[in-house]
Amino acid sequence: MILEQHYTKCLAQGAYYIASAGEAVIIDPLREVQQYIDRAAQDKVTIKYVFLTHFHADFVSGHVDLADKTGATIVLGPNAETSYAFAKAKHGQVFQVGAVTFTLLHTPGHTMESSCYLLKDEEGKEKAIFTGDTLFIGDVGRPDLAAKSDLSTEDLAGHLYDSLHHQIMPLPDDIIVYPAHGAGSACGKSMSKETYDSLGNQKKTNYALATDLSKEDFIKELTTGIAPPPAYFPKNVWMNKGVNSSIDEIISRGNTAMNAQSFKALVDDGDYLVLDVRTPQEYTAASIPGSWFIGLDGQFAPWVGALIENIDQKIIFIAPHGREEETVTRLARVGYDNALGYLDGGIEAWKNAGFETQQTENVTAQNFIDGLANGSVVNPIDARKPGEYNSAHVDGVPLHSLDQIHSELSTLDHSKRYHVYCGGGYRSVIFASIAAAHGIHDVVNVEGGFGAIKKTNLGTQKIVETSSCSI
Repeated sequence: MILEQHYTKCLAQGAYYIASAGEAVIIDPLREVQQYIDRAAQDKVTIKYVFLTHFHADFVSGHVDLADKTGATIVLGPNAETSYAFAKAKHGQVFQVGAVTFTLLHTPGHTMESSCYLLKDEEGKEKAIFTGDTLFIGDVGRPDLAAKSDLSTEDLAGHLYDSLHHQIMPLPDDIIVYPAHGAGSACGKSMSKETYDSLGNQKKTNYALATDLSKEDFIKELTTGIAPPPAYFPKNVWMNKGVNSSIDEIISRGNTAMNAQSFKALVDDGDYLVLDVRTPQEYTAASIPGSWFIGLDGQFAPWVGALIENIDQKIIFIAPHGREEETVTRLARVGYDNALGYLDGGIEAWKNAGFETQQTENVTAQNFIDGLANGSVVNPIDARKPGEYNSAHVDGVPLHSLDQIHSELSTLDHSKRYHVYCGGGYRSVIFASIAAAHGIHDVVNVEGGFGAIKKTNLGTQKIVETSSCSI
């Protein structure tokens, strides 16, 4: 038997490839499916099933494309309804794959169709469980993404408690838990950076599996302090229930080179969002006026989904040379299928054509702290998440979280100068770019963010720290 976790860090997402005796199964595949087809060809096995743990909200799965290209059967748990053909499995139903078996365990709570897949090896020993968003390492799935008029968030949390206690916790301690997500995903509150663990260790360390946690307390814990889900989540759920454009078609359309003149015509059109996916340093040195920075070398797809409110937005982009197709692919992973081309030759081609650029001013963390002390920095902004801010922040610096920038911008004065920092200098450049696109042009980026600030000579400035962090 071969068992591989295919983990995508920018999505904090785990897909799985399991092969045995000439057959294979893929669990929760990404949208670009050729990687699984190639892996199966390498092992000379046939992909028999595509298992979905549930309808994901944070990415668009490639299950339909994969089934079309391989003849595999898509499997979902009870309560699932789709516009494509699939096998609706019952709780306890067994699927043979080569010499191993998978048993579907219906575990409603995160969503009502949520299911886990219990793997037994060639000897019939329980080896692993693929838990989707039912059970993470250190956490469980949020219960507020599938609420209907007849199911409240509290109702779903209660279902999740029952699923964990009746279906997961009775299993042997030595089986390995393989979840769909890890730290960085918005599908839970406080996931571990580890991407798998033994169930026994999770019983000891995961608050949600504590035997002394009552159902009432579990519901209260799970429904308290949940940050609002990104706006694109419902659209991704809807897409995962339907048949979408082929990833091959999306890449062919989006991976189109445009000269500077053609690119500028679309910039001037006003219907296109110009997305700059280079590094923060490259963006601040020179960028196209009105463009948004969301760099590839960060939590790219989740920030795209959180900040670009219209998932059907037409996008043109500037990318590092050789990473154009990657940009289109990673946009499509979260359902942004309308990338329509990139600037051939990048910002240099734009400048050589004589078109205007904008610069974003940078200051060092020490200059920022000194400016707070001498009064030259008077409008500082902390752009991190509330949990980070509540854990530790510079005394007197207000929070204007990047997550809420579209409402936060209305509180800022177009005539004032602002200094913005985040954790390490990535999100602050995003903040400055979106602010500039909305007419707030005098925003200065603090290089290195809070991480660099903590290493400065603070002088009279103080870091306020708390012992607990609200998520």
